[in-house]
Order: sequence, then C-alpha cells, then structure tokens
Amino acid sequence: MKCKGNQKHLTLSQRIEIEKGLTENKSFSQIAKLIDKDPSTVSKEIRRHSIIKERPDSGYTSAPCVNRAECSITCLCNDACGRYCKVCRKSGFKCINICPNYKTAECEKLKHPPYVCNGCGKKNHCLMQRKFYSSKYADDSYRDLLVSSRVGINQTPESIRRMNDLLTPLLKDNKQSVAHVYATHAEELGCSRRTLYTYIRDGVFEVRAIDLRRAVRYKKRKSPTKCSSRDRAYRQGHNYEDFLKYIKEHPEASVVEMDCVEGQKGGKVFLTMLFRNCHLMLIFLLENQDQECVSEVFVWLETVLGVEIFQKLFPVILTDGGTEFADREDLETSCDGRKLTTVYHCDPYCFWQKGMLEKNHEYIRYVLPKGSSLDELTHDQVTLLMNHINSEKRDSLNGHSPYELSLLLLDNALHKSIGLAEIAPDDVCLAPALLK
Repeated sequence: MKCKGNQKHLTLSQRIEIEKGLTENKSFSQIAKLIDKDPSTVSKEIRRHSIIKERPDSGYTSAPCVNRAECSITCLCNDACGRYCKVCRKSGFKCINICPNYKTAECEKLKHPPYVCNGCGKKNHCLMQRKFYSSKYADDSYRDLLVSSRVGINQTPESIRRMNDLLTPLLKDNKQSVAHVYATHAEELGCSRRTLYTYIRDGVFEVRAIDLRRAVRYKKRKSPTKCSSRDRAYRQGHNYEDFLKYIKEHPEASVVEMDCVEGQKGGKVFLTMLFRNCHLMLIFLLENQDQECVSEVFVWLETVLGVEIFQKLFPVILTDGGTEFADREDLETSCDGRKLTTVYHCDPYCFWQKGMLEKNHEYIRYVLPKGSSLDELTHDQVTLLMNHINSEKRDSLNGHSPYELSLLLLDNALHKSIGLAEIAPDDVCLAPALLK
C-alpha cells in the first residue's frame, strides 16, 4: 500500500533513517514506512546520492579483472616461463598493471536494489568497486543543489534586452515605482516582482538599485519627547480621543485627513487632503500658511461643489494642531451658517494618527525634495502633480490607482470641479523633471 507522505523534501533525520535501514538490510518498503514516504522516493534518493568510496590503503590488492576467468595471456614480463600471468606470484609483478586487456570487474549486486554496499557482509574485504549511501553527504548535496539551481538568470539575451528597454525609461527617468510598472506590464515582463528586484540588484539592467526611489534608507528618526496634551479652546471636544469615539459610533463615516506641506520657510505651502477610503489626495497651493488661506480653500470647495456634495465628501476631517487649523468653527460652517463638516485634531507629536496622509507626502517629495521652493509654481502645475500622484498604481490598492478607486467611491463632481484626470500608466512621472 502506497504511503501518503507529506510531499515535502527529505530532511536530514529522514536520510539518517535511510542510512540506518540500509545497514540493517531493510527493504525500500520498510524504510519508506519509517519515514512516511513512497518506496520510489527512497529508491531515487539512494541512487541519486550514492558515492564510490576509495580504499584508504593505495597498496591494497587491486580489483580483479572482468576477463580473469578465461584469461590465457602469458609472458607479459618478457620472461619465457610459459606460466599464466594471472597466477604469477613473482615479486613486484601484477598483471593488471601492465595488461592492455585489463578491465575492472563490477559487482552485479550494485545493479539491483539496494544499489549500495551499506548492508553487505563482504564490504570490508571486497576487492570490487564499492558504493555507499551517506546521510550527511546526501543532505549536503541536496543543500548545494537548492542553491546552485537558483544561480544565474533564467532569461534569454533577447528577453533581457526587451525588459531593459521597458524598465529603464519608467524607473530611471520617470521615477515610477516597481509596483506601478509591474501592475501595468506584468505580462510583458514575464517574471515575478521578487525576481525583478533581484535582477535590478544584480545589475542585469541599466537600472540600478540606487535608481529606485527608496533604495537609500532614511535615517532612523529620534523618538519625540512626550509631553502632555494642551487642550486649547478650539480643541476641546475635538481631540483624537473624541475622533475615535465618533468613528466607533459612526463606522460608515468617510474620513478625510488634512495637513500642510511646507516649501522654503516663509513661502507658499501646499494644503493636502486625503480620502482614506481610496487614497485620493487633493493638493491646493496656498500663498501663506495661515487660517485665512485655509478658509479660502474651504469656501472655494463649497462654491464649486455645493453644500450637499461637500457634506457628502467631507463629513469628517482629521488634521493636526497647527495654528492654520485653529479656527475650527469657521472651517465647519458654510457661508450661510449651515454645518458643513466636523473637524478633529491629532494629539501633539503624534503624526502617525494621520499616517496615511503623511505617507502619501512622500510622492510630493519625489518631485519636490524637502527645501524646494513652491513660490514659482502655478495652479496648473499643482494640478499636474496631483494627477500624476493619483495615477500611480499601488500594492495597497491591489494594483489599482487612487484615481481609479475614486471614480467608484466618490462623487464624480469632485473630479470635474478640481480638474482630476487620469495619466496613462507609462506617462506617470514622479521625478523633478515633471515640473521643469
């Protein structure tokens, strides 16, 4: 009866059981039952990893000739004694050393199971070639094969050239992520993403690891000094703890995270908003980082969208405790006094509480590194930057872009009013060249 087995590779302990079973002259079926494998697995393992063991004493009697029984050769030593050379006992003379017809005899037992000499009673004094199964040698050979079989590139020169022509302009020039490229060109690349990273690391393409956006790791950040939260008047009842209570009571509520991204000190800044449900990020250019400029953006959104659509898109807003967001009541109220939204504030030094937006700011820094001036940017350039960021496909969205999901999850009036548009996958560029 065939053993079910676990269909996995043999372990060292199982190989030790095989070696022990051979020494005790057990059959392949008996050994297979001990290690819960099929007898054919045991047979293949023994034949694949058996080794020829040489005798340590080089002066030991040599293996007999296959022609010894019917051999009638005489006088190989040029002495006309007429005696058969195979029975000659002359000092220092061995016919097998000078006979042109000598051929080493092989044991017939090695051609049949168990194929090795581990359990043979004549193995210590047998003159023929001997084969043994060693569990340590077999396991070492298996480990070496696992490594060697994965060395090298499983691609043709033509496929490497084709992949290089596809990847170089997208990764090196447009600074797209590997996730975005793979989501768009998986069939053309013809390998897994892990393999693609390996090829880049090994220098197979013109693109190098240093060309990838996050190849250089950030310095380890120091933990901020913990301090007590100051419940200013505008924060009372709208702290992060209150936000968690609200979300628990209204789990279906759509949350929008809001923050500011600075350029050079004293210059223009970005006001960013991110919809948690689809990762769509809105970017607005502010003349100054103050309450008046932030309020102007809210008034403009209310005007172009209408109060009902605004309330539907921005029911809950989570932001930090910056002074530009201190006039909470003004942000929550429409021009005619109606309630537009509810604003909550994160705790001090707890940027991770709106970590989705903080993470998304990386895309801005790919195009505008920290310290870049925003003063020369136009609103059209900001819209272009926003559309390129929202068009990149991401692993967190199962290979889709924020723009694609926003069409399904958000009111499309937002797209028409703000100028949101999809960028073709191969045209997505997240490098400084985008705004030059």
